[in-house]
Amino acid sequence: MKLLKNKELIKGEWLNLLEKSEYSSPFQTMNFYDFFNSVDGLIADVFAIEEGGEYKSLVVITIQKEEGIKGLFSKRGIIYGGPVINEGNDIFIKPLLEGVNRYYKKKLIYIEIRNFFDYSLIKKQFIQAGFNYVPWLNFHLDCADLVSMKKAISSSRKRQVKKAIENGAKLAEAKSKDDVISFYNILSDLYKNKVRKPLFSVDFFVKFYKQNFGKYFLVYYEGKVIGGIMCLLLPNKIIYEFYVCGLDIKYKKQHPSICATWAAMEYANQNNIPLFDFMGAGSPDEEYGVREFKSRFGGQQVENGRFICIFNPLMYKIGYMGIKLLSAYKFKFLV
Repeated sequence: MKLLKNKELIKGEWLNLLEKSEYSSPFQTMNFYDFFNSVDGLIADVFAIEEGGEYKSLVVITIQKEEGIKGLFSKRGIIYGGPVINEGNDIFIKPLLEGVNRYYKKKLIYIEIRNFFDYSLIKKQFIQAGFNYVPWLNFHLDCADLVSMKKAISSSRKRQVKKAIENGAKLAEAKSKDDVISFYNILSDLYKNKVRKPLFSVDFFVKFYKQNFGKYFLVYYEGKVIGGIMCLLLPNKIIYEFYVCGLDIKYKKQHPSICATWAAMEYANQNNIPLFDFMGAGSPDEEYGVREFKSRFGGQQVENGRFICIFNPLMYKIGYMGIKLLSAYKFKFLV
């Protein structure tokens, strides 16, 4: 058994594992790894366990921190989706994560795994590697059948989409870099004034568009971008809502956030992508307006949770309290 890192990995073996695993996501691909490393100020590392010339488990970890002094209290590792393993190879989760922890123990404050899959049957492998489980909700929506998808959506959502289009809302993929920047400006204002949580720089969003790594579905009104959604996807498998926003108060009749989400759902149905992942609906112990917004699209609520390993409890607590203070006035969707 051998732990490999970054340039030690072979592309073909990486792809082979992704093709076999039920835990594959676009966040664990070589394309995402390369994209993330192309953005100024961001780093991604990849680790894999090799045995007998075959990769048994693999994980891409993104290193993130805020600018300036806030970086001292926010340097963290985020694993989107969770480790990739072949069925029956769950014993290779523990050595993989132990190797990751050894490497980052003095470099990061904590590592968080944001699960997009059900790891409950192999949960003990994560616990033994030093991670604690945190309950966290999400929604999965079946997009395979258009009739069933429309039937699952609340009547108010269907009415809002219909009225928005009647009132001049146009749904389309991003047409230019400038359109993406317009989307980012709406999103940035939302995060600065309401969500009050960290957001990637505009470079992240522009390079995502230029590298054609995923999709932007934007809402236009009178030729202007008024909202949109940024999605990652695995063809024929799943599409993820990474970021969504809209000028919902200013353009009440066009319902941009709702229309953006619908555009991604419709794309999934038309392109043989059977599952839409909303990428999180908050802690079950806390009220969360976004959960209500997402629930009305008819998806199934799931609790795949998160795993977290804290290397520096004091710095983690300081950073956590800072985020809590910034988020004191929680954003509520107006629907």
